[in-house]
Amino acid sequence: MLDLNFYKGKKVLITGHTGFKGTWLSKILINAGAIVHGYSLEAPTQPNLFTISKVENKMTSVIGDIRDYEHLKKCFDEFQPEIVMHLAAQPIVRDSYKEPKYTYETNVIGTVNILECVRLTQSVKSFLNVTTDKVYFNDDIPNHPFKEDEPLDGYDPYSNSKSCSELVTHSYKKSFFTDGRCAISTARAGNVIGGGDFANDRIIPDCIRAIEANKDIIVRNPFSTRPYQHVLEPLYIYLEICEKQYKDRKYEGYYNVGPDDCDCVNTGDLVTKFCNVWGNNLTWVNKHDGGPHEASFLKLDNQKIKDTFGWKPRWHIDETINKIVEWTKVYLDNKEDIPFEMDREIMEFCYCEK
Repeated sequence: MLDLNFYKGKKVLITGHTGFKGTWLSKILINAGAIVHGYSLEAPTQPNLFTISKVENKMTSVIGDIRDYEHLKKCFDEFQPEIVMHLAAQPIVRDSYKEPKYTYETNVIGTVNILECVRLTQSVKSFLNVTTDKVYFNDDIPNHPFKEDEPLDGYDPYSNSKSCSELVTHSYKKSFFTDGRCAISTARAGNVIGGGDFANDRIIPDCIRAIEANKDIIVRNPFSTRPYQHVLEPLYIYLEICEKQYKDRKYEGYYNVGPDDCDCVNTGDLVTKFCNVWGNNLTWVNKHDGGPHEASFLKLDNQKIKDTFGWKPRWHIDETINKIVEWTKVYLDNKEDIPFEMDREIMEFCYCEK
């Protein structure tokens, strides 16, 4: 079980801290008393959770490109972190088709840069590279949950670049970190949803934008099955991996961080649940736009992380949808209340026994 007291006074560097997951992660660590240092591009959307959450006032935020090795190394040299959590990425499948070169540079060379900094910074004791459930070779076999030892070969430039990021991490781990100085792990997360995601081409942000515009929700691929989970689910176990491997390297490894089978649902069902909880006769329409290839089925086998850490999902899909609707209604009513709403959710999730 995660001990957030472990992080009090620890120096933690987060790449991608201005993003959706990075902001939630920063908030948890700040609340736990960690000394948080972030390195990232400017927040990727307007509006964005990083600004709304007001975490910037309680951490050191460095705006920089993960492809810029010299700037990144300077950040490491000045901060001397003990724990590094690598979330910076170009994370959108459709954008990777539009800008494949940029996607590979960010997701592959960016990983090389961060690992090179970890290699050359003696203070780092624990490193986690956050990748994706899409790293696996996926030939759309129905009801096939991917295990950690299956081939890595993502189809589209985003997925494939994250497969490459995994392989880079594996090589650095075997080549440079056998001396026990720093523990190295990767975490392959499922489809993360929650309050505060404003990205394009993601289903929950699309729902919220439709509500704001008083329009029907457009669903491109209603029959595509994905492993949906609340954003706090993977962040909780990321923190536990970093904590446990900091103390004992036997915990380092490559982990699927996905929900149980009951939370692997198709997109149409997910949106129907959202509409039902929201009320006001909210509806959605099926309108495939002829976009690029995306796998129709994706599910992770999460047994390894359960066996290793005793972890289990806390908020299943119905509770997750309830939390998103609660967050969104606070946001639409008074954005100034969002930091308190985030604190409330973090307290309920992280500090209440389940």
